[in-house]
Amino acid sequence: MRQALSAARVLRGLAGSCHPGPTVAVTVLVTVLAVASGRDAAGCALVAAAVLTGQLSIGWCNDAVDADRDAAAGRADKPIVTGEVSARAVRAAAVVALALCVPLSLASGWAAGSAHLAGVGAAWAYDLGVKATVLSWLPYAVGFGVLPAFVTLGLPGRPWPAWWAVSAAALLGVGAHLANVLPDIQADLAAGVRGLPQRLGRVLVSVLVPLPLLAATALLAFGPYGEPGAASWGALVAASAVALAGLLLGGRVPKAPFAAAIVVAAIDVALLVANGADLTA
Repeated sequence: MRQALSAARVLRGLAGSCHPGPTVAVTVLVTVLAVASGRDAAGCALVAAAVLTGQLSIGWCNDAVDADRDAAAGRADKPIVTGEVSARAVRAAAVVALALCVPLSLASGWAAGSAHLAGVGAAWAYDLGVKATVLSWLPYAVGFGVLPAFVTLGLPGRPWPAWWAVSAAALLGVGAHLANVLPDIQADLAAGVRGLPQRLGRVLVSVLVPLPLLAATALLAFGPYGEPGAASWGALVAASAVALAGLLLGGRVPKAPFAAAIVVAAIDVALLVANGADLTA
């Protein structure tokens, strides 16, 4: 009984250490994108498995690397800090997930698999130190930018993704980086983490965070072939209004820019999925 309880505690700790929100969100997004692009059921299942293992490895790597910093900051939301799971167990889980991600990615073909593994590698580079440099945005741009390629290169004939899809996904990644770091800039600076957002400061990042997301919105609204419809114009207007509201409310509600960025990112994701059938160049 005691061993069962201990195992359940470790599993619970691993679940909490994998950054479950982003892991689930990215896995669902890319899987839905694969469905929209025309990948068959087996292909979509392979995409889901590859992305899930890749995201699990990234989340676990992040918490294992940051274990000492999180402990010093008293992060009660981190299972390693609370003792629910050890850093060694999380580190081992990250390696196992990465090992599984390699064949699962390559099962979609060498071109698609290589694209996905390049993104996972970029995310690991971020976790292992790039996040504390001026190039902290680059792994996010690469990691998100390769996702349309992973989907399309797994289709029959291995078609390249459309330029606007890759560009929009990369911009979405940069926006996600800025939005993700924004609430923690002061704590990161205190811990010695000086990525690009931390160097720019909270005020400037609050202003900048909507820009790559709105650029992604414009690309997704007007990049695909054909005349943009009312839905595309509506999405752009809505995203712009939300971003402006976030900026105007930022002085009184500190979390407003971050919340606005999340809403604009959701609009971008919806547009990306809606244009799934036009992803190929």
